[in-house]
This record gives sequence, C-alpha cells and structure tokens, in this order.
Amino acid sequence: MSELADKPMTAQLRQMLAVLDAERQALAALDLGALLASTAEKQALCAVLEAQAQPPVDAECAAMLEAARRQNEINRKVRNLLAANVAARLDRLTLSPGLYSAPLAQAR
Repeated sequence: MSELADKPMTAQLRQMLAVLDAERQALAALDLGALLASTAEKQALCAVLEAQAQPPVDAECAAMLEAARRQNEINRKVRNLLAANVAARLDRLTLSPGLYSAPLAQAR
C-alpha cells in the first residue's frame, strides 16, 4: 500500500472503486475471505486518502469520491439485507423470534 501513497489521488480513488467492486462481488458470492480482504484494503486506502486529502478536490476526484460513496452505501445495504436474511432463517430454525423482535400477539 505504500507505493499507492506516492500516486495521485485519482489513482488512489480508482483503486478504491476497484476494491468496492471486489467487495460487491464478494458479497454476491458470499466469499468471507474476499470480503475480509476488501474491508482491510478499504481501511488502508481510507488512511492514505485521509493523509493526502486537501479540500477542495478537483471535479474528477469529486466525481470519483461520490461514486465511491454511493457504491459503499449499496454494499452496506446488501450486507444488512444478508444479515437480516440470516437472522430470519435462524429464527425459523430455532422456532423463536430474534432478540430484537417485537413480541407476537397471543391468539385467544
């Protein structure tokens, strides 16, 4: 990652977009190893970008930052949907509502 710190911000943002795409693919494939690798790389890239960010950024960087923000938000929503799906399936398997579920109305 140290060689990336020497590259222009546009190259770093392109790398971030590539990592976010790899994270999306890992989520689609339910590949935990690739998901963990993507998360670690995102964190490292964020550290590099934060160290070099000098607002205001040019139009190209601003567009890539917005694209990265949108892709990260989409990936976050997919992660949340997967987690909710797993929780619901576990609840069905154990025949008990989840910890945060509202109590079921009792039939009379």
